[in-house]
Amino acid sequence: MKFRKMLLASAALACVAMPIQAMADTAAKKIALSNNYAGNSWRQAMLTSWEKVTGEAVKAGVVAAADPFTTAENQATEQAAQIQNMILQGYDAIVINAASPTALNGAVKEACDAGITVVSFDGIVTEPCAWRIAVDFKEMGRSQVEYLSKKIPAGGNLLEIRGLAGVFVDDEISAGIHAGVAQFPQFKIVGSVHGDWAQDVAQKAVAGILPSLPEVIGVVTQGGDGYGAAQAFDAAKRPMPTIVMGNRQDELKWWKEQKEANGYETMSVSIAPGVSTLAFWVAQQILDGKEVKKDLVVPFLSISQDTLDASFASTQEGGVANVEYSQADAEKVIAEAK
Repeated sequence: MKFRKMLLASAALACVAMPIQAMADTAAKKIALSNNYAGNSWRQAMLTSWEKVTGEAVKAGVVAAADPFTTAENQATEQAAQIQNMILQGYDAIVINAASPTALNGAVKEACDAGITVVSFDGIVTEPCAWRIAVDFKEMGRSQVEYLSKKIPAGGNLLEIRGLAGVFVDDEISAGIHAGVAQFPQFKIVGSVHGDWAQDVAQKAVAGILPSLPEVIGVVTQGGDGYGAAQAFDAAKRPMPTIVMGNRQDELKWWKEQKEANGYETMSVSIAPGVSTLAFWVAQQILDGKEVKKDLVVPFLSISQDTLDASFASTQEGGVANVEYSQADAEKVIAEAK
């Protein structure tokens, strides 16, 4: 008996001296995507990237499921109900592109209290228990005005095309644009419309405001609106301003055609739709027991005059210039954040 006690004591000491980090197996884990809106090409590309990358992960046995859900309307109350349903359905993690940074916090807290991992991206949430993967949207807006200050040093009038009203991303990019104008006061915003990140909405909105505007030398945007703005200026027979594009294929196509025809110059910037795949892998890593900082930052994707041709060639028709993430990419982002 004494010998057996000595063996047990030795084993206990060994465990203290050589701790073993327990890692969870995610093969049986289920992850859901809660998406608030799918009404433009960026969101469609985001969902396509999610289904492509997560489908491969499910097939490989990394997780048991990675189901995407999109609300019918961009309403926080509807998305909160969707998240509550996910809690009842027994998902282990919920990845969220949120309609509001604050209005979903109650539902997010319910999920966390139920032991569910919550990772928000693009449209992030502020509930402390959730993780956030964000682009510096303010800088994305400010950088547009900085670009124009180099291209058109004398400045002039700008038209601002905003995104979807009431959404965090729209507010942040717009705040960055206005910060850029404060930094480069030779520019003045003479008009602002909401284009909902969709070409057809942007075209109609710009066409509606153009008759009331003086000469416009630049259009600052949020993505999914550049080509619509160009069509509106063309139809109104107005001089074509420098329109900042948003990485959509139709925008890149128009820009390339204008570049070849008359040397048209601009830039293009947006968050890559494939950020949804990074959010998936971050959720998977958390479920696998990895320590992950609550806030992760990823760079936005910019296209210049020099990289236009290559970016256009690699962007599918109707799509968006994109970057999709692997598990190794996620591990690198997590490690760099530490």
